[in-house]
Amino acid sequence: MNWKKVGIVISHEYSTRVRKKSFILTTLLTPILMALLICVPALIMVFTGNEDQKVKVIDESGVVAPYFENSEHTTYVMGEPGETVDGLKDRFDELDYYAVVGISPLNEKGEVSVISYSKEPLSMDIKNAVNRTVNKAIETRKLAQYDIVDLDSILADVKTDIKLNSMTLTNDGDAKEDSVEVYMVLSYLMSFLIYMFVFMFGTMVMRSVIDEKSSRVVEVIVSSVKSVELMMGKIIGVALVALTQFFIWITLTIVLVTAVQTIAGPKVMQSMGGMEQIMAEAGADHHIGPEDLAAMAEQAGQDSNALGMLKIVNQIRSLDWVTIIGCFLIYFLLGYLLYASMFAAIGAAVDNEADTSQLQLPVTIPLIIGLFIMLHTFEHPSSPLSVWASIIPWTSPMVMLARVPFGVVPSWQLILSIVLLFLTFLATAWLSAKVYKIGILTYGKKSSFKDLIKWMKLKD
Repeated sequence: MNWKKVGIVISHEYSTRVRKKSFILTTLLTPILMALLICVPALIMVFTGNEDQKVKVIDESGVVAPYFENSEHTTYVMGEPGETVDGLKDRFDELDYYAVVGISPLNEKGEVSVISYSKEPLSMDIKNAVNRTVNKAIETRKLAQYDIVDLDSILADVKTDIKLNSMTLTNDGDAKEDSVEVYMVLSYLMSFLIYMFVFMFGTMVMRSVIDEKSSRVVEVIVSSVKSVELMMGKIIGVALVALTQFFIWITLTIVLVTAVQTIAGPKVMQSMGGMEQIMAEAGADHHIGPEDLAAMAEQAGQDSNALGMLKIVNQIRSLDWVTIIGCFLIYFLLGYLLYASMFAAIGAAVDNEADTSQLQLPVTIPLIIGLFIMLHTFEHPSSPLSVWASIIPWTSPMVMLARVPFGVVPSWQLILSIVLLFLTFLATAWLSAKVYKIGILTYGKKSSFKDLIKWMKLKD
């Protein structure tokens, strides 16, 4: 194989594709969308929730009103004697209230009904707060009827909130706190991206081959370049286009996320009750331990949402990102090369894209199977099905990346999987080259699997 000629094909494929408007648009817009998805919680925290709202409460039961407590942005105003919900509702536009809440008198069961009126759908925060307050008031009244001595102290003593602290033992004998939710989200994203990009860029190679074949341009090209060199040049050229997009996406996403964090960061940390001081003292490279989280919880006033966010950030920081990103790039490249060589052979065997549906079936089925096994791997990363599917070359790009974030993949399995994937690519590329060599100059006949197998058996 003349690699100089292959390089010329690679250069042509690469330069042609990166100059297209579709490439430029997707390359620039995708990081913006990704950054928005990552930063939506911070943006919501900064730009919403700061409006003070007054809620009028008409309590006809005489039981619930004392239990309402004002929050940072919500003030509950109790009704005056003689005021009714219907009367306030009729002149709602004249009042400076976000909503009017009506609580009915107690029924025979000692319960009430609650209704609210507002000009816009009631916010979830206020709706949940009203529900909690009413339920607490009625439950307290019912319990008080049992005339239990020191009921409040008994309930306070009985109430518990014990959470499982899940730790994973490392090969060094140490223990680290884990988060299955973080692993599952990361596994799903990487596996699905592999599936999507392998299929997308593989079909891009197939369409390129079909276009050149249908326009008869290939007849001119193969007069100076071997068909195998042309096929490999197309596959590698598109691979470089994909890598270029990846690196641009990663760079722009990091820049955008950093910019949003710079703007929204102080506001987010302020909402966490001064925890920025603890994080600053811990240092950027310091792993936040249980004692740090306990101190944060105390400063946050036991704010479970803030503490949960910090734990997730801590677990994301503790991941082995070098291994994860390295595996992603390796499996994307090898998975793409494996499937792109098959897509190139399919493109060479047909005259138009409409004829590819039947021949694509054996190529797409392993990809789809790998995607389904990936869903099983989320909950069972060390099961026999997950292990074998992460080693078998046609499913390993998706399934192995679903296992890597969990940290349960032995080195020998990872190495074996990569070696088998590479060797399978070489064997598939060799067979695809035979199909490509004959199919690229075959016209007017709809090729079948029988034809492809016959072309593979022909001697060079």
